[in-house]
Amino acid sequence: MKEIEKAPIKNKLKLNEEEMPPDKYVERTRLSLRLEVDLVFVGLLVLALSTRLYSLEEPKYIVFDELHYGRYVSLYTKGVFFFDAHPPLGKQLLYLAGHAAGYDGNFTFDRIGSPYTHNVPIRALRMVPAVAGSLLVAVTYQVMLEISFYQWTAILAGLLVLFENCFLAQSRFMLLESIQILFGLCGILCTIKSTYKTGVSSVIWLCVAAVSLGCCFSVKYSGLYTYYLALFLVGRQIWRQVGSTESTLRLALAVLWRLIVLIILPVLVYVGVFYAHLAMLPKAGPHDSVMTSAFQASLQGGLASITRGQPLHVAHGSQITLRHTHGRTCWLHSHAHVYPVRYTDQRGSSHQQQVTCYSFKDVNNWWIVKRPEQPSLAVARPPDAIRHGDIVQLLHGITSRALNSHDVAAPASPQSQEVSCYIDYNVSMPAQNLWRVDIVNRDSEDATWDSIRSMVRLIHVDSGSALRFSGRQLPAWGFHQHEVVADKVITHQDSIWNVEEHRYTKAEDRRERERELVSAEMIPTAVTQLTFWEKFAELQYKMIAHAPDAPHGHMFASEPPEWPLLVRSIAYWLSPNSNAQIHLIGNLITWYAATLSVLLYSVLLAVYAIRRRRACADLPIRAIQQFYDAGYIFFLGYWLHYLPYYFMDRTLFLHHYLPAYIFKILLLSYVIDHIYFILHIHEKTKPLTNVFIVCVAVWLAYVVLTFKKFSVLNYGNVNLTESDLMNLRWKDTWDFILHKKG
Repeated sequence: MKEIEKAPIKNKLKLNEEEMPPDKYVERTRLSLRLEVDLVFVGLLVLALSTRLYSLEEPKYIVFDELHYGRYVSLYTKGVFFFDAHPPLGKQLLYLAGHAAGYDGNFTFDRIGSPYTHNVPIRALRMVPAVAGSLLVAVTYQVMLEISFYQWTAILAGLLVLFENCFLAQSRFMLLESIQILFGLCGILCTIKSTYKTGVSSVIWLCVAAVSLGCCFSVKYSGLYTYYLALFLVGRQIWRQVGSTESTLRLALAVLWRLIVLIILPVLVYVGVFYAHLAMLPKAGPHDSVMTSAFQASLQGGLASITRGQPLHVAHGSQITLRHTHGRTCWLHSHAHVYPVRYTDQRGSSHQQQVTCYSFKDVNNWWIVKRPEQPSLAVARPPDAIRHGDIVQLLHGITSRALNSHDVAAPASPQSQEVSCYIDYNVSMPAQNLWRVDIVNRDSEDATWDSIRSMVRLIHVDSGSALRFSGRQLPAWGFHQHEVVADKVITHQDSIWNVEEHRYTKAEDRRERERELVSAEMIPTAVTQLTFWEKFAELQYKMIAHAPDAPHGHMFASEPPEWPLLVRSIAYWLSPNSNAQIHLIGNLITWYAATLSVLLYSVLLAVYAIRRRRACADLPIRAIQQFYDAGYIFFLGYWLHYLPYYFMDRTLFLHHYLPAYIFKILLLSYVIDHIYFILHIHEKTKPLTNVFIVCVAVWLAYVVLTFKKFSVLNYGNVNLTESDLMNLRWKDTWDFILHKKG
């Protein structure tokens, strides 16, 4: 320890110097290639691999979110399209590992705790997160080297990540957080190095940073917070150059190339990941119903295109299903049941036939397009195509009643009009069943209404309102289907519909038409073509639109205020034969010390700001600059990754805190480094440095012992007794699981 103390790492400040070391900021003109091996880096990596790869194939059961990611790997293997609200890079890396190990995709990931069969290469599938979690330890050490005064502080940071139980648990299974955090921290490391360099080396480091950051938010969108931090660090560097660069042109070029690198490269990575994603999944599957009809029709074995089996142009007499184009997947639907005379709030209804949006394929989703003045429903030869601006009626295929709307409040959205199918009760409420076809994506004013591709609004002629999916669910009398209304706000995206299935009416007789509809093929088999950019744009929209639909409520969910104090853990797996179990749980010693370091840094920041304002020089210039650098990277990085979760209306878990936690560990290491530095530069406190070192060593030993104690909950290879679990339950809010005897 004392040898390291006397020889700080290269390019760092000697203890009694106040000037900035020049070798970071002055470019060397000679060109040379030098290979250095950092033995500490290698040692930390070896230690990390030994803990992360130990018994990696155990337990041989599905653990927590391996349920979802394993399914995605299987679907990648079979080339079947799936939908997920997060980008696909992490899942692609898992697939590549499984593919390299010969996984055939023939395993059903049905529930957490199901045993794996012999055809699942468990170790290979868990290898990518394990290696990423191991590299995270070594990269943490490298990041700390760039900021701290002493190498031993960087070693301390690496050891704290190495002996952190939550990172161990997250690295040993098919989970994505360790991959995301590794890419993010590598991006920040390269960004820091770029700001310390000039010339070609600065460009190279920033390019590597941009690619790494692009990979980070291509694993999970929470990686965007790391990207924003990198943008801030580069922006801060540019701001510094504003005052030091004399040439305006040179400054403009410096800004321009950095913006190009930090915007273009991450976007190229992100788009490339989705290009590979769509290329790898050409086949239709159970998830494609989320996408539009055109997207589905582009998949092999999916919905038919208009080029085979279905007519192109909607005409008088066309039998169609109308799908809600954006947002929730459902089809315009009606059935013989009527609206209740009065709703629970005592409002009256029209008592007409119910019209809803139904989320499943059903014969009651079929409608017949009719021109008002023509009595026949058979399609003429040639077909009488419907065009933009035409007035039509929509007859429900099974009940033959016309789509209608009156000036009656809708059941769940009283600010809008009720939509129904008209029943003539011989009362003073004549039919209002005319609708104008408004083709949103038309090429010309006389564009034809085409199946699948045409996005249309149906405008009620009498009221000027648009047929709209309201998003509200009807009560039991409406069979919990979704409400459809006529809304005065006609530009809402939920008022857009498209024809999905389409056939021409051949029979005049109603019973014969019903037989046609009942026997209609719901999912034909032809393929249509969409460009990559059309698919990419739709997929981005659907991912954004479906993000709020994440399930709410979970027994191991937690809230952001609980995370800094580790109030809740997450049960990942329980052995079916014993009390061996796996939990996501942190090392409480590190956890609380890191939380305390955030408070201590905040106090020091306020004190230094006040003292500096009063022109009091407590620290050398380099030291105070380094203090602010740590704040811009670690302190800001922590809050940038933590605070956004306070504004998210979704179920959250402890693992959402881990990207913020890695910055908090770095901040903790820096605070220890800073305290040691303060003690060392003052003669009065210099004797206390040895005491401080002993205290840190004792504390670190306690961290290691705590890690070892709780590692049984990370490896899941020990049959724990009730007494063992009670000894591990350091907080009353931690929920461990115990099999009942007998």
